[in-house]
Amino acid sequence: MRILLPYLLNRGVRRIDYVIISHFHADHTNGLIPVFENLEVGNVVISRQSTVTYNYQRIMGILYENQIPILIVEEGHRIVLDHYTHIDILHPSAELISDNRGGINNNSIICRLVYGNFSMIFAGDVEQIGERAVVARYECLQTTVLKVAHHGSRTSSTQEFIDIVRPKISLIGVGERNTFGHPVPEVLDRLEQAR
Repeated sequence: MRILLPYLLNRGVRRIDYVIISHFHADHTNGLIPVFENLEVGNVVISRQSTVTYNYQRIMGILYENQIPILIVEEGHRIVLDHYTHIDILHPSAELISDNRGGINNNSIICRLVYGNFSMIFAGDVEQIGERAVVARYECLQTTVLKVAHHGSRTSSTQEFIDIVRPKISLIGVGERNTFGHPVPEVLDRLEQAR
């Protein structure tokens, strides 16, 4: 309520066509609740869940209450935004990664926004197991911009994943002076070498 909604309202945003929820951890969903309650939202994109969590139930309740359409996607789906723009869903596949192998993070939606010659990959909080699944399915996903997975933690951004993505620019969402030490130096080094 304190950041995202005021930011959008200050810029005159009253409608959002698509919201993609990569996964249902609070740091990826809590800021969306006031958006769903106060703005017109055309569609919310989610994936199937390996476990129904409290956070999932809470968000789904708000979506149903506000009659916001929900699109459930998996690897291979394409969302066409207009003649020049689409979003390809790269992960998760129909066979979800089990929770005892890090399912919530590793089943994060990974999607690739394509607009003409520009592309951007959003990797949620996917970790090594999920990245390996993507590497096994795709030989090349070269992209203009990568939204780095899991805040630049050492559990993500494997060399194999960076090798197929080869971003020109990498963005890391992280709190200043966070207690986790994100982003870790080895991830920054791998990203720097990929440019």
